[in-house]
Amino acid sequence: MHSTAGPKLNSTGLAEPLYSLAHLTLIECSAPELVYIAARAGYDAVSPRFIPMNVAGEFACWPEDTSLVGATKLALKTTGLKVLDMELARITDECDPRSFKPAIELGGELGAKRLIMSAWTSSRDDRNFLVDCYAETCELAAPYELSVDLEFPSFSRLRTLDETLDIVRAAEQENSGILIDTLYMHLSRVDIAELSHVPSEYLNFLHISDALPGIADTREGMIQLARDARLYPGEGCIDFKRIIERLPILDYSIELPNKTRTQELGFEEHARRCLQHAKRTFGDVSSQRRIANGESAMLSPPDFTKTKEIENGTRT
Repeated sequence: MHSTAGPKLNSTGLAEPLYSLAHLTLIECSAPELVYIAARAGYDAVSPRFIPMNVAGEFACWPEDTSLVGATKLALKTTGLKVLDMELARITDECDPRSFKPAIELGGELGAKRLIMSAWTSSRDDRNFLVDCYAETCELAAPYELSVDLEFPSFSRLRTLDETLDIVRAAEQENSGILIDTLYMHLSRVDIAELSHVPSEYLNFLHISDALPGIADTREGMIQLARDARLYPGEGCIDFKRIIERLPILDYSIELPNKTRTQELGFEEHARRCLQHAKRTFGDVSSQRRIANGESAMLSPPDFTKTKEIENGTRT
C-alpha cells in the first residue's frame, strides 16, 4: 500500500519524480486556484491544505465546504493534475485524531496518497502521547490508502530527524512515513549522511526549498523564514545533489513561500520559477541508494508494493 502511485516513467522506462505545488507556496490562494495555477506553470500535481492552520494570509479551505470541494474536483478533472498529498494534521495538546477524519476522507476522494502530520505540543515529556496520536491517525488513514508522513519543522515539538524516526518506529504502522523538508534539514542542522540510515519504506516524497547559509537563532526568526522567505533551489546553500543521492526515488513537493517574490511576480510566475529552478538545479541528479537486489535505485523503478515486516518488535 505504501506507494501504489509511484513516480512516473520516462521514455526509457526509468522512474522520474512528480513535481507538486505545495499550498504554502501560495497560501493566499484557494484550493481550486492552486490547481489551475499549478497546471499553467507546468506541475504534475498539487498538495492542497484542507486542514487550515489559521496563519496570516491563509485562504482557509475546509473539507466541509462543499462548494470549494466541488470546485477543486472540477479543477483537477479539467487540468488532469494529481493530488500528491494533503495537509496539515497537527498533534496539539488537545489532539483528537478523529477530527482529521473529514480531511482524510476527502483525501481519499481526491486520490491523494499522503497526509502530512507534525507535532506542536508544549511538553517535552509526551512521547507516548505523540506515538498514540500518530498511530491512531495512521489507522484512520489506512482504509483510504493514505500514508501519514511525519515532519519535523525546526520550531515544532519534533525538531530532528532522529526524534521523528523514533516516533514512527514506535507507532509500528504499515502506512507510516517521514517527510524530509530541505529547509528544516538545514535549520535543524541535520547531517545529510543521516538520511542513509532512514529505511526506504518510510520515505515517500520530499519538500523542496533553498536557504542562505546563516541559521536564524530565534524561533520567531525561523518561522518568518519558513513562511515568508524561502529561496528557489540553487539560490542558497542547500546541497540538493547529496540529499537526492541518499534517498530513494521520490516525488517532489515544492513548498516555497516568499512574500517578496509573490508580490513582485504574482502567484503564477512565482510558481513557475519555483519549478524551473528545481528542474535546473536537480538536473541529472539521481538516487544512488542501494535497493534489495544490490542494484542502484536509479537503474530501475522501486518496488512500491512492499510492506513493512515486524520481527521481534523491530522493523526489518
